[in-house]
Amino acid sequence: MKLKPIYVACALAFGSAALTIPSFAQDAKSSAAKMVKKPGAAPAASVYTSVEGITEYRLANGLRVLLAPDASKPTTTVNVTYLVGSRHESYGETGMAHLLEHLLFKGTKTSGNLMDQLSKRGMQFNGTTFYDRTNYYETFPASEDNLQWALSMEADRMINSKIARSDLDTEFSVVRNEMEIGENNPFRVLWKQLAAATFDWHNYGNNTIGARADVEGVKIENLQGFYRKFYQPDNAVLMVAGKFDTDKTLAMIEKTFGGLAKPGRQLEKTWTREQARDGVREVTVRRVTDQQMAAVLYPTAPGSHADAAALAALGDILGSAPNGRLHKQLVESKQAVGVGNIVFQLAEPGYSMYLSILSKDQSVDIAKKTLIDTVEGLGANPVTEAELKRAKTTLLNDLEKTINDPQRLCVSMSESIALGDWRLFFIQRDRIEALTLADINRVAKNYFKADNRSFGQFIPVATPDRAEIPDVPDVAKLVDGYKGRAKVAAGETFDATPANIDKRTEKLTLANGAKVALLSKKTRGETVSGRLSLHLGDETSLFGKMVASDLAADMLLRGSSKFTRAELDTKLGELKAKLNVSGSGQNVTISFDTVRTNLPALLDVLREVLRAPSFAPSEFDLLIKENLSTLESSRSEPQTAAAEAMKVKKNAPYKKGDIRYSSTIDEGIAEYSAAKLEAIKDFYKNFYGASAAEFSLVGDFDVATVKTKLANVIGDWNSPAKFTRAPSLPLTAASASVKLETPDKANAIYMAEMPFSLNDQAAEYPALLVADNVLGGGIKSRLFGRIRQKEGISYGVGSFMSIPALDKTANFGISAMFAPQNLERLQNAVKEELALFVKDGITATELADAKLALAQTYTLRRAQDPALAGALRNQLYLGRSMAFDADIDAKIAALTLDQVNAAIRQFIKPENIGHYYAGDFVGAAKKAAAAAATAK
Repeated sequence: MKLKPIYVACALAFGSAALTIPSFAQDAKSSAAKMVKKPGAAPAASVYTSVEGITEYRLANGLRVLLAPDASKPTTTVNVTYLVGSRHESYGETGMAHLLEHLLFKGTKTSGNLMDQLSKRGMQFNGTTFYDRTNYYETFPASEDNLQWALSMEADRMINSKIARSDLDTEFSVVRNEMEIGENNPFRVLWKQLAAATFDWHNYGNNTIGARADVEGVKIENLQGFYRKFYQPDNAVLMVAGKFDTDKTLAMIEKTFGGLAKPGRQLEKTWTREQARDGVREVTVRRVTDQQMAAVLYPTAPGSHADAAALAALGDILGSAPNGRLHKQLVESKQAVGVGNIVFQLAEPGYSMYLSILSKDQSVDIAKKTLIDTVEGLGANPVTEAELKRAKTTLLNDLEKTINDPQRLCVSMSESIALGDWRLFFIQRDRIEALTLADINRVAKNYFKADNRSFGQFIPVATPDRAEIPDVPDVAKLVDGYKGRAKVAAGETFDATPANIDKRTEKLTLANGAKVALLSKKTRGETVSGRLSLHLGDETSLFGKMVASDLAADMLLRGSSKFTRAELDTKLGELKAKLNVSGSGQNVTISFDTVRTNLPALLDVLREVLRAPSFAPSEFDLLIKENLSTLESSRSEPQTAAAEAMKVKKNAPYKKGDIRYSSTIDEGIAEYSAAKLEAIKDFYKNFYGASAAEFSLVGDFDVATVKTKLANVIGDWNSPAKFTRAPSLPLTAASASVKLETPDKANAIYMAEMPFSLNDQAAEYPALLVADNVLGGGIKSRLFGRIRQKEGISYGVGSFMSIPALDKTANFGISAMFAPQNLERLQNAVKEELALFVKDGITATELADAKLALAQTYTLRRAQDPALAGALRNQLYLGRSMAFDADIDAKIAALTLDQVNAAIRQFIKPENIGHYYAGDFVGAAKKAAAAAATAK
């Protein structure tokens, strides 16, 4: 298990809250007069500094502007980072920063709901909140119109957001539902409790999503004051990355943001700091689940401090798999089934956390001792040069991938901005490159000690061994004059239209029948993405072999004739590569990413992985335990309960053992428990080959070199068994309403489905794509608008249309997360919206909005190299080209209202939908009865 820093509080809701800052309600009056635009011409932006292709400008009102042009991808990302997070909240106002983030999507007096507007334009967007910052971003096909709209929207909501009582009344229940999602996750609960036990006073000890009572009782005046105080140009950093004209963009920014007034108030610096720790702290969480965990947490330096680079490296050295020390000591010794780490780089002194995941039959006490001994035993067993080299390679590869992806860089820069300055992103890279063993071992010795640990029991000692936690450095002094290095070379300006993609793609067939699609182009950072599919056997030869198919694929990355699992992981790091393999039934899917220089060597590694697996018994034993732990831990989850119930209908056409049959949790546990390594080896020997395969490559590579390599990687690898696709058999649609109890789960799940006969060549296919977008396929949809936006019942709700290419086995479905006490409200809302949808159809405005949203979405998808590589591979399998996509685009654009509404009436049958609800409904009823009795 690999845990990386998780910053998305809107989606994951971890974080913190409540500090020593006065209530914000009073700031509303004093700041209100400052919230108007200045008259006259927009003031010009002045150049402040430039590092590695990113230039910072500053406006007179204090707004910092970062421009990172890159024309190699036809997309643009706009990201606004506000230097406010849960660290800035007051007593009784925890969760305010996150709640405000939600409300800023409700719009201004003139804009309307921003989720609707963003979705209407097909933009990828989100907002996230964490300890030190809040950010909002949108990615869209590059155009002056899109960019102008995005900049105008961000400037408008910076000072004109409504923050209305009516929106708060519905949105707080959405946030509460988000809380409940977190409460269902054992790791999130343990993390929250550990942080709370670690910090005595600082808001880093609080959950970013806040206390339930604070969120439900927050005063609208306090929210408005918080907004007016912190959502100001002098407390924000605007970044634009991707394809755009620098001069025109700067002029747009001067026009949209430059006229905003600089506020007269001064922002206080937060001053709460924790005292040195006096001993071990312990917390125990007891919840209904089959999974056990043990974790240790250590307070550490601020992210801007030089120690942060060593702490990041230690996170990889200790917590990565399969090379990390914890994996070797805990997983390989069968004391745990997984390990992970999170190293927080925060504006003020933060913490590092190390985790072990155990199956229900493993000992927490034994794992705890090993976990502590390994982390705190670095003094007796210092880090080696090889470990440091591998950690630096991994960290630097991740940073390089971020630099090479404008969207990822733009959004990721929020974290460096939150530390004090965006240039810390590059300074951290430089510090990682310069790390020495002396740095690593000094830092480990200072922080990873018993009296600085949260987990164990309190032990009196005569002489406390306190960690020295440094204060926040002077970031302004630290970055002053920093120049970085030469910026990454930009790629070519690529036209990602279907016609140009087809024109630039070379297709060929190898000697054994494998199909290949190659799209070579210059990319930023010389990146390249590849996808490979292998197809195996037929429904008769594969009967009873679903688990063998899954395990055989999973074993490929666990060692080969040349590499152990750990050596393979190290080799991939050296090649700046990611390689993933998964298998299910008849299909094995391989994906990889690397850079031009290393592609030939990676293809050699791919050949080794695919054609010479070692099937090490020790790795097989670990894999079985991991699968069993995953199955056992999911048993009590609402989503699993609903999915299990739905399997009855889905499995109806198939016998148990059929490659298309989906095993239940109990069946899966029995099957994995009975799996034998020799059977997995036999499966590989009897079915693996590339006679039925598709390979696609998109990015910066030499075509001739790749062709030569492929002849040896897959072109001479023949499949021992002929592949014949097992078709999906039709399902019978039938009404159902099934309620399932999952005790002690704060969040409930709703899932619905309706099978019907259709494939993507049908005339109605484009119309159903539009219909789904309007009903629940996007943010600006009826289900989302009613159930989340209007009534606040669900944090996430939507619909889907699964319409295949080769079989007429389409499926329509709906899903939602909700609080168990809201079951009846959810049922009524879905029923009413479905009835209106079928009865009245969609409107002309909805049709136009859906067309635009789908067009923008498909354009964005084709602009992303990994997604494009996957699309080209799929087209090889189906015998298609991008002309099929262009045809669908054209048909969607030409759709009439009558065509869409006719398709809705023909295929969407509410009376044939099966509805499944899973949650703690009995517990919710008891709580409601108790509350009613108390009220009396």
